[in-house]
Amino acid sequence: MSFRVLLAGATLLSSIVTIPAYAETSNPRLQRQPKPAVPPPVDKVKASAVHSSAATGSHAKQAILSETANSLPENITVSAARRPIRADEIGTAMTIITEKQIQIQQRRSLSDILVRQPGINVVRTGGMGGSTSIFMRGTNSNEVKVRLDGMDINDGSGASGAFDAAQYMTDGLGRIEILRGPQSGLYGADAMAGVIDMTTAQGEGRFKPFVRVEGGSYGTFNQAFGARGSADRFHYNVQLSHYRQVGFHAVPNDVERYAATFAPITKEQRDRGNTYDNRSANVRLGYDVLDNFDLGLTARVMQSNYRSYGSYEMLDEAWGYAGRERERTIQNTAIVRGTAHLNSWNGLFDQIIGLGYMTNWRNFTYLGTNTDGSARLYDPSYYRSDRLKIDWHGTFDLKKYGSLLIGAEHFHDTYYGNQGDNSGTNYAPYSTRASMDTTAGYGQYQGNWNRILYGAANIRYDSNSRYGHYVTWRVAPAIHIPGTGTVIKASAGSGFHGPSLYQLFGTTRGTGYSSLGNPNLRAERLIGYDVSIEQKLVHDRLHFGATWYENHVNNLIQSTVTYAPQSTIYSYANVTRARMYGVEAFLNWKALDNLEFNLNYTWTHARDTMNDLPLQRRPQHKFNFNTTWRPIKDLTLSGNILYVSGWRDYPVYSSTYSYCETCTKGHGYMTIDVAANYKINRFLSVFARADNLLNRQYQNPVGYLQQGRAGYGGFTLSY
Repeated sequence: MSFRVLLAGATLLSSIVTIPAYAETSNPRLQRQPKPAVPPPVDKVKASAVHSSAATGSHAKQAILSETANSLPENITVSAARRPIRADEIGTAMTIITEKQIQIQQRRSLSDILVRQPGINVVRTGGMGGSTSIFMRGTNSNEVKVRLDGMDINDGSGASGAFDAAQYMTDGLGRIEILRGPQSGLYGADAMAGVIDMTTAQGEGRFKPFVRVEGGSYGTFNQAFGARGSADRFHYNVQLSHYRQVGFHAVPNDVERYAATFAPITKEQRDRGNTYDNRSANVRLGYDVLDNFDLGLTARVMQSNYRSYGSYEMLDEAWGYAGRERERTIQNTAIVRGTAHLNSWNGLFDQIIGLGYMTNWRNFTYLGTNTDGSARLYDPSYYRSDRLKIDWHGTFDLKKYGSLLIGAEHFHDTYYGNQGDNSGTNYAPYSTRASMDTTAGYGQYQGNWNRILYGAANIRYDSNSRYGHYVTWRVAPAIHIPGTGTVIKASAGSGFHGPSLYQLFGTTRGTGYSSLGNPNLRAERLIGYDVSIEQKLVHDRLHFGATWYENHVNNLIQSTVTYAPQSTIYSYANVTRARMYGVEAFLNWKALDNLEFNLNYTWTHARDTMNDLPLQRRPQHKFNFNTTWRPIKDLTLSGNILYVSGWRDYPVYSSTYSYCETCTKGHGYMTIDVAANYKINRFLSVFARADNLLNRQYQNPVGYLQQGRAGYGGFTLSY
């Protein structure tokens, strides 16, 4: 049925605009485009992506490339302009991560690859499976838009609507593009800090099956298998994976010592570690109906079961509130998107229509007992969100006069929350159901002057049924100084982030407290700009640069507390302003054909301007160094050093049992990781890696111990 809708939509659009051709809680405890019909050679892809015809006025036919293409050179971006262009032809600060880089570094989880990138801080509550937040350029974690194959996948079932990277593995991913700075002019709500755009790898060539088995520390046992390739006009990539980790103890020593002042800490408590089990299926299919018309389908389904025992559970037991307590979260997520792509008038007009759906269902419960032996309260709680998206955009190739992009999107989001009460001591169980619709239109002009001045300017209008109408914009010029290898970039733009359905309507009633949504919330607003300079030397083997950025945010949504006799009311309000500024620097050096060095540094200053305090969980300094070496043909070695400085955080406990009366400080840390892969023959490869070689015991966030020294190894069979 979906393909019929897509095909009918594409046909209708073609009949209109073309002629026939054959050719996306502040409580720290709870924060827990279509492709070439026949893939062209790399040199032809480059020629298309850099728009040589636009620059020279020639009439060479542009290759058909989609917003979900992944077989592109590392210097080509698709996300920055929603079409393939060279990264230095637009003023956007960005990082491009390829499938090859992910495989060499052996980063299995999305959070493990993102934490190494400039401008990003990743916070995870314990080991694999713990709630994972992404902070970009000092903004809040819910102000980063994340997309997968063109579908917006921020978690509408969460309190703040932030993307939770905990369940996302890197299997199947062919490309990750990170756009830093306000991107709402193209991508709308939630993109006020930036965009993380992920693409599933595309199958090409012969049938290529594989099996990978991995084991190691903390009871790790992972398996992945699948196949990719193409047959005539049909392209496919199917991968299935299973990840399991058992026994990681995430309670830090300082929390144990504090809890021991109330009750002895037993061996059983120390052995009560976290258990994580994740199953995923990733699919990308494509069919070239004609040389200029193709269909695509991508799907990712994830199921996870996470049982954790952390600092708060240990303190509950020490204070006598519970016994043998644990938390359990079962989460099911499905993301699917179909596309139809048509290239008309020999490349003069290229258009894509897409239909996507995402559903996210979570079951959260406390395991354990109260002091009277009864079950813990609120057992269980259910949260579900659904998102339906239909989108279209088209690009007019104006040849030497640049290009014009126009597009439209419509979202329908729903939220459902339900909490039971098995104890009979609470107020009536609650159930919240709400929905909202967003309709948006946008346009962008992109061009260049004499191959010296490049740039793009866009504007977008969003109309939301719950929190109003917003206009956002962005300009991003880039200047190439002829004959020097120097590029000066700049960008300025606006952004907004709308309140989540939970913040608007979520209601919880308990004994002595209530949590009430605020339907009068307005969207958070941001104005930001950045300026950078990049330099290439030594025949492009040495590439370095630095970026200064600054953001000003108004109407920040924060939780509020109202105290009343025998009752405390929690809610949300637009109460805060903030300012963030800093520096991002990088250096990439290909010293030899088989030896490469990459390093980046981030300095972040983020403060709440209402009370002049630093924002929580934003470290001021971050440094990452990575090297890749192939000493012999079939052996690849990778090493990584990550340093993160201290930060302001929420306390796990205080003498008054209140949060952030005196906020605590997270201590900086450094980790060293190494990885090796050896290809024994054309069918068999073996690999090994060691993480946190220095066995640094650190917390991020405070109260959640991260994994110490760990080793992993396995093999890959492929054909």
